[in-house]
Amino acid sequence: MDLNEKLELIKRNTQEIITEEELTKLLKTKSKPVMYIGTAITNQPHIAYFLWCMKCADFLKAGFKVKVLLADLHGALDNTPWPVLEKRYVYYKAVIELIFKAIGVNTKNLEFVKGSEFQIQKNYFLDVLKFSTFVTVEDCRKAASEVVKLGEHPKLAGLIYPIMQSLDEEYLGVDLQYGGIDQRKILVFARENLPKLRYKPRVELMTPIIPGLTGKKMSASDPKSKIDLLDDEEEVKRKVLEAFCEAGKVEDNGVLAFLKYVIFTIKKDNKEVFALERDKKYGGDTKYKNYEDLENDYVTNKIHPLDLKKSLAREINLLLKPFRDKRENLKKLAKDAYSS
Repeated sequence: MDLNEKLELIKRNTQEIITEEELTKLLKTKSKPVMYIGTAITNQPHIAYFLWCMKCADFLKAGFKVKVLLADLHGALDNTPWPVLEKRYVYYKAVIELIFKAIGVNTKNLEFVKGSEFQIQKNYFLDVLKFSTFVTVEDCRKAASEVVKLGEHPKLAGLIYPIMQSLDEEYLGVDLQYGGIDQRKILVFARENLPKLRYKPRVELMTPIIPGLTGKKMSASDPKSKIDLLDDEEEVKRKVLEAFCEAGKVEDNGVLAFLKYVIFTIKKDNKEVFALERDKKYGGDTKYKNYEDLENDYVTNKIHPLDLKKSLAREINLLLKPFRDKRENLKKLAKDAYSS
């Protein structure tokens, strides 16, 4: 894979890169760059996690070493009860491994890292204190505002969160950090402040936040907006059929968004087509090689929302097969991690 092919693969489905010039230079000068994405172990992972796992797959294919930070201490800073941190870590690792299995990516250069394994070391803690002398309370509040549940009376923990996330870039030894566009303020915060500790700024890459089933952001705290990884086939069908999917409209359409960023990306990589199944009197089954043709037919009302939903439910159930095979064990891990 040449430079341009690597660059296009990394850029696909992204919303912003800070900066593309730095990314290009990185690809030119380093044979195996290192990137990471961090996920705080808070609420239960759901199908939107497929989006970032697939972006990690792009990095793997482009020759990167990929580190997935399972941020247990960040979870505690964002209100996860301390006694369940280890149980949630175990659950997160189990389900994220299965997502990578479901999308069929070679994980030879993928590494899972537990946050507390390096974040409680002496040098890291000293750097947290040093960092805190260079930034204001308002800097931290602004950086964390779209990621941490701060509330009207924010806890100090939420203000420490962006400091630690910034330092993770240095202590994980990475060249690039990847996150959703909701992480932008923290990623910029890291670039602006790491040099104050004489650490280099990293490339920051962001993907869109896709709408959930209700038309708003897919959220673990809103059961109506998401499909859980452990939902059975009938539950998946029910949720998708009840999803907000206004005829002819793309905006706030979680059904189309999941098709675009997940299903069609998988189909393209596997050289497969997406089959829209429908009754012959409504046009019969139709196969799509790319998302753009599907969207065009949808906005011109050649596709009915119900047919789109039924076909998406089928694809999601295929994706979740690895979870069904281990469902009983995963349900036990989830119960241990999330029971009240």
